[in-house]
Amino acid sequence: MSRRLLSCCAPLGPIALLLLAAPGCSVRQYAMNQLGDAVARSSGGAFASDDDPDLIKAAAPFSLKLTESLLAGSPDDRALLQSAASGFTEYAYAFVQEDGDELMATDLAAAQALQRRARRLYLRARDYGLRGLEVRHAGFAAELARDPARAAAQADPDDVPLLYWTAASWGAAIALAKDDPGLIGDLPKVEALIDRAVALDESWDHGALHTFLISFDMARPGVSDAAAQARREFERAVAESGGRLAAPYVAYAEAVPVQRQQAAEFRRVLAQALAINPDADPPDRLANLIAQRRARWLLSRVDDLFLKP
Repeated sequence: MSRRLLSCCAPLGPIALLLLAAPGCSVRQYAMNQLGDAVARSSGGAFASDDDPDLIKAAAPFSLKLTESLLAGSPDDRALLQSAASGFTEYAYAFVQEDGDELMATDLAAAQALQRRARRLYLRARDYGLRGLEVRHAGFAAELARDPARAAAQADPDDVPLLYWTAASWGAAIALAKDDPGLIGDLPKVEALIDRAVALDESWDHGALHTFLISFDMARPGVSDAAAQARREFERAVAESGGRLAAPYVAYAEAVPVQRQQAAEFRRVLAQALAINPDADPPDRLANLIAQRRARWLLSRVDDLFLKP
């Protein structure tokens, strides 16, 4: 996933609330437009730098529904569509799928219910991403269904964030779709979107594309040495992030050492993730705390993931 979590929304201020309550359609529409602009373009520092993931988990649904409410009045606002795509993807990963994964060993039914919910949220995020790409490239979704590579070739550098969030949410949904062959068949579309994003700006968002590719390359058809390719993506992600982000280490530990049954390497890489000080880089504090939570959970499952010698 991206290094930034739930960074799409700003809270409603009192002035905005007064404007929304004011009479007159033109005044309300102006207020909605101004608020939408603020929400879509907010840096999300109050969320991304927070040190309490549970607080953000409770606050995020309001922000996500606010974004959707604004989109009802401005359905073609690309910045809002990107905010919805990123916000729903991050929320589903950090606070729905993670909870389901951690419940798998003790409450299978509850875990499966959370995974189904996460998949629905990922698909909602994907649809917002596709809508965002449609704004500048009419017929994009239909062309993607016919010829993924040709559709993705239309995208330019301004589309990289939407390419990433659409691919990330779609890929995450596919990973949870073992019982949905139709969704699994969408893998070439995800491949086309992420490859185009890399071709346009491979350094985007401090290596987020390479972090995504660590896991994706392990499942990508036609890769001759997937583990070696994933290792290269991991090294690039760490370099682009300056080693300040835990996510690349966690993604690599899950993707390669588990498949190769390298328990010592698994522990070593996750220890590197846990050695990162979340307070050293406030804009990435929340992302690092969430990644480190997963690292600790993975370490607790060593006996389940690796065969004993």
